[in-house]
Amino acid sequence: MDFPYGEAEIAHLRSRDPKLGAAIDRIGPIHRGVDPDLFSSVLHHIIGQQVSMAAQRTVWQRLQTAAAPLSPETVAAMSVESLQALGMTYRRASYILEFARKVASGAFDLKALAEMEDSQVLAQLTSLRGVGPWTAEMLLIFGLQRPDVVSWGDLAILRGMRMLYRKRTIDPAFFRRLRKRYSPYGTTASLYLWAIACGALPELTDPAAKRAPEKKRGAVHDR
Repeated sequence: MDFPYGEAEIAHLRSRDPKLGAAIDRIGPIHRGVDPDLFSSVLHHIIGQQVSMAAQRTVWQRLQTAAAPLSPETVAAMSVESLQALGMTYRRASYILEFARKVASGAFDLKALAEMEDSQVLAQLTSLRGVGPWTAEMLLIFGLQRPDVVSWGDLAILRGMRMLYRKRTIDPAFFRRLRKRYSPYGTTASLYLWAIACGALPELTDPAAKRAPEKKRGAVHDR
């Protein structure tokens, strides 16, 4: 299942931001998977913090096997040590166990999040140990599929903005203007900014990239 967006979102962004609109037309449709099971989505994001995608996949597969069928109850029945043995740090294992036990006991109501405003969801999620603002915003996108999320804390979003708008830095005021411009379809804009940051438009380099030493001029810059 991919993040849902269509012509209405694209038409809005084209009308509000011709530069982004032109980039969207060149890049074409973007397919980013989502996980509507918010419990597994939270676990997946906690596991993935500050580790490579390969490491995240390995630990995630091990957890799915160890706690099959994956649920708050099966994870809550595990120990911190058994979770840590799957390849995660002790701290992350404790975050996961604490979260699973809160959900299993009813102390944290995941289903209620679907009815809350974005700001309320962020407040609830960041009350969990191991879930900071960036992780909570990613859960808004990839768990709850909220349409208007542009994360100030996401380095790739800022990189995409620098590349698209030819800025050496993105200050908070400029970021707020862009976020307001994209609204109410900021998440769709985020998908394209991520793509730009990853090289979807090869001629766009990052203006913030360090200038190569004199003897190495002409080398291909990081894109």
